[in-house]
Amino acid sequence: MQTIPPGKSGKPSRRIRLDDLATACGVSIATVSRALSGAPGVRPELVEKIQRKAQEFRYALPSTLAGQRLLILASPAAMEDYARSQFTLNVMQGIEERVRLLRAELVTQAITSTEQERQTLAEAAADPRVAGLLFLTLDDEDMLTAARSSRKPVVLVNGDDPLMQLSSVAPSNRAAAAMATDYLMRLGHRRILFLSHRGRRTIERRVEGWRDRMTAGGAALDPDLQMDLADWLPDRAAEALRARISARGVDFTAVLCASDSLALGALQGLAALGLSVPGDVSVLGMDGLAQGAFFTPALTALEIPMQHIGAAAVDLVRDLSLGTHMPARRIELACRLVERRSCGPVKAGKATP
Repeated sequence: MQTIPPGKSGKPSRRIRLDDLATACGVSIATVSRALSGAPGVRPELVEKIQRKAQEFRYALPSTLAGQRLLILASPAAMEDYARSQFTLNVMQGIEERVRLLRAELVTQAITSTEQERQTLAEAAADPRVAGLLFLTLDDEDMLTAARSSRKPVVLVNGDDPLMQLSSVAPSNRAAAAMATDYLMRLGHRRILFLSHRGRRTIERRVEGWRDRMTAGGAALDPDLQMDLADWLPDRAAEALRARISARGVDFTAVLCASDSLALGALQGLAALGLSVPGDVSVLGMDGLAQGAFFTPALTALEIPMQHIGAAAVDLVRDLSLGTHMPARRIELACRLVERRSCGPVKAGKATP
């Protein structure tokens, strides 16, 4: 509830103080101060609430990024995803909202080659207005090597640096895949097929999470339960699943997909063969995109906090810009399971030890 009534101009009738924000948010003045300054010790959702209330009250937010620029450099993988799904779109929305809140300027650019990247890094180093750079979905080793030499703070978004020289923000991919596998196992599934398009490190973490749970307690992993596809397109997943079942029958009771797009293909492929979901086979996706609620059946999925990833990356650039001697850090955001209708208990007589 807003405690300071606006004046005729729409602005608060007097200067807003920290105690006004504290009262409006139901927290202490110290908590408000920490949240607005970026200090640790405040839950992310509370930070967001306080910052939104400060913006609503037109409180002058302290920000080391005010008037500065952030460069967003999108890799070819990020641009491909942007054209196909909402993942990169949602991450960008989180970035844009946080940049507006911190009163900084956002400059976006697609990077298609290492040479172009080096030129951009050199221009950023020479521009005192540039506070730092965000790289979207960067896995190419040559590009990572160039980024490590940047004189301005660099944060990888939806990626990570295997040498830990660059900071990064990503979903907790390995833990999320393990959580999804555990969920299916609680429903009685033991033959869980994993569909993925390999190559990116963040996706490899999802494969690892599935393997962790499938081999827990020393169980042997059937390598035939891992299917690597050539693309993320749903029709590729549908075609591959139909071909597998035609060749060897339904030798699994659930399909865990490394993305919602592959899950959509799995649903389509199973339906084309007359198999019911979840009656015959359960299907679980990873992304948690809004359109999953409109799949047939509605898709159970691990929801990735995409907008929060973008916001956290901006905050990390801000933190790194405060001191050049801060060590690189890898931030992973928790994912949550969204239960819908595509998963159910294993069919009687289908469970295997």
